[in-house]
Amino acid sequence: MSKGLKIVKYIEPSGKSFRVTLLALFLGSFVTFADLYSTQPVIPLFAKQFSVTPATASLTLSFSTGTLAICLLIVSFLSEKIDRKKTMGIALTLSAILSICVSLTSNLYTLIAIRALQGAVLAGFPAIAMAYINEEFHPKSLGYVIGVYVSGSSIGGLSGRLIIGVLTDHFSWQVAIGSLGVLSLLISVAFWWMLPAPQHTVRHSISLSWMKQSLLNNLKKRELICLFLIAFFLMGSFVTVYNYVGIPLMEPPYNLSQTVIGFIFLIYLVGTFSSTWMGKMADRFERTKVMVLGILIMAVGALVTLAAPLALKIIGLALFTFGFFGAHSIASSWVGLLADKTEKAQASSLYLLFYYAGSSIVGAAGGLFLHRFAWPGVIAAVSILLMLAMMCSLSIEKVKKRAYSRLF
Repeated sequence: MSKGLKIVKYIEPSGKSFRVTLLALFLGSFVTFADLYSTQPVIPLFAKQFSVTPATASLTLSFSTGTLAICLLIVSFLSEKIDRKKTMGIALTLSAILSICVSLTSNLYTLIAIRALQGAVLAGFPAIAMAYINEEFHPKSLGYVIGVYVSGSSIGGLSGRLIIGVLTDHFSWQVAIGSLGVLSLLISVAFWWMLPAPQHTVRHSISLSWMKQSLLNNLKKRELICLFLIAFFLMGSFVTVYNYVGIPLMEPPYNLSQTVIGFIFLIYLVGTFSSTWMGKMADRFERTKVMVLGILIMAVGALVTLAAPLALKIIGLALFTFGFFGAHSIASSWVGLLADKTEKAQASSLYLLFYYAGSSIVGAAGGLFLHRFAWPGVIAAVSILLMLAMMCSLSIEKVKKRAYSRLF
């Protein structure tokens, strides 16, 4: 064998290194979603306490996801020059500190400003994490690894909402968010210690022409564009449902408390299972069909929430959540497989740009549908978005067949 030949050593799906690295990424994903969505369960409380509409109260979430979306692409380009582990670690640490800062304010607009800054610094984790996974782990385990990574987001989202809901009922939302900030800070320290330094990052000089060309290369691929749009539609639907489902549930005939609303987020546990399970299915079967199945499950779940009995509403939320995390894990892992080797970080960040743009734009707009048409209006808007996501999924299959027919 030639001495100049470099052997690429991936993190194989066995041994301590695989488990520790996977746990570190899981914890990073946990902190990202716990901090990012920490204000979601108290949107009804903000609306009442600050005498604003639910749509205005939801800006505490929409601004953070909006600045995160804007900063994702910038961070992904800079990541070609800066250390990826340090970038992710700094993002998690600063986010935890800003959560503590949020707990110290009692002015809505100051709170929104801090949340906007928190979204910007958090961009440093998801912008890098998927590229790190695609570069460091063996390709045969990507579906499973990203499934576990996405499950960290579901556990983080669940735990954050549960902590916020229970502590808000017993103390205040300031105590709740401050406590979450302290927990996030401790987890951030563990992340710094556990995650191995990246070994396969491709380094090259950064220039405006290179940035432009990299962006255009990713946007020229129709399959990638479809995946970006799917991210927008799915995340927009998901955040809209969870932003506002607490409002009708806190009103007659349900009259649920903040603690009970928080426990409803235990439904996120089904996302932990579905992201890993459907990720494995996508490794074995045709990705398009598995993703379409996930979107269909989301649509059925959304419609079931229209039923009056509380038990059926919860079942509908469970189905909706199961389908979302499964479809998202497939779409996000697919981006890494379709992107060129030197442009994986940018492709992943474009996916997340659309993903969080959906959260910010659709999540805020959903409040207008709730105000005008109540809960059925929210579900009607979500159903349209899921139909569009389905069309994009089927378009990927058409592009694949067209490309295959040209070969023969």
